[in-house]
Amino acid sequence: MVMRVLIIGAYGHFGRYISRALATNSKIKLILTGRSLAKAEALACQLNASNPIISTALDISKDFSNALTTLTPDLVIHTSGPFQGQDYTVAEACINHGCHYLDLADGREFVSGISCLHQRALNEGVAVISGASTVPCFTAALLDHYLSHFQSLEDAEYGIATAHALNPGLATMRAILSYAGKPIKSIKRGDEKWAFGWQGLYLRPLPGIGWRVFSHCDVPDLTLFPERYPSLKSLRFCASLEVPFLHLGLWLLSWLVRLGLVQSLSTFAPLMKSVSEWFNWLGSDRSGFYMTLRGVNCQGEPHKETFTLIAEKGDGLNIPCIPAILIATRLADGSLTVRGAQPCIGLISLHDYLSALSKFSISTNLQ
Repeated sequence: MVMRVLIIGAYGHFGRYISRALATNSKIKLILTGRSLAKAEALACQLNASNPIISTALDISKDFSNALTTLTPDLVIHTSGPFQGQDYTVAEACINHGCHYLDLADGREFVSGISCLHQRALNEGVAVISGASTVPCFTAALLDHYLSHFQSLEDAEYGIATAHALNPGLATMRAILSYAGKPIKSIKRGDEKWAFGWQGLYLRPLPGIGWRVFSHCDVPDLTLFPERYPSLKSLRFCASLEVPFLHLGLWLLSWLVRLGLVQSLSTFAPLMKSVSEWFNWLGSDRSGFYMTLRGVNCQGEPHKETFTLIAEKGDGLNIPCIPAILIATRLADGSLTVRGAQPCIGLISLHDYLSALSKFSISTNLQ
């Protein structure tokens, strides 16, 4: 049986990668959607699909439920962010139509709150999975894998170093700016602490990339992980823009929000995206990730491990797409039987994640 997979934002930043990966699966028939029919059709022509592709214009803000009735998908993959500030209209419509739902959300409240749909999804026998992306899926896979190296895992610090040459889409830019200067609740040394988005500057080197400036970011992990890993006393997630003066510029602008002079920088996303593109010539296609874990090992001694990942040739853009690809594939072949609504944690092992990345110019290291 062929599973009909509808991708919202199919020709977008991440939707394109997911569409390309799923098109060759003989058990999947793609339905490519977006606001532009021309762009959806152009993408369909570029794909080497095992089954005929349906392309259609779709605006999820305008009667999405009727579109589901017409297109009858078995799975909807929602890639159209930003998810900060979105409600669950799309997910609820999928439940009502008896189809699975999957998104690439990184909005903290959006992902951590998806469980409110759990019973409804269970009743309809569908899977509703939020946050099928780098955070919290990949980061949880790392923690799950290395947890056995510790008698007590007490501190997790990690961050993403972006590649400036790989211009983020407007939705990603809006997401980045949505929490700049706003308070971020986390834990430090066992107590609840407040940081501020794109503040808390610090320097850190990454192999093959060099020194980077990092700042605090708001992600679902900060809500989900203290409960999942109760021994954690400190948790911090940060990100780095490759061009230092752009990172410092965002740090300065974040103070406008923190001081109450501007409500949100997300309003200025189109302008700031255009300004950022002026400096593409200063960027590269290399991105990176690190996670440092600290605690007590099985011998009762202080223990520290650092995992690093370096992506070259622009292949870092594949990392957030892997969970959606793997989950869609497993739903199509029947190997994933989970039902109900949940954040995307504990569904993909680190081994499977890294195996899916092995065909790209991506290297990892553990120290």
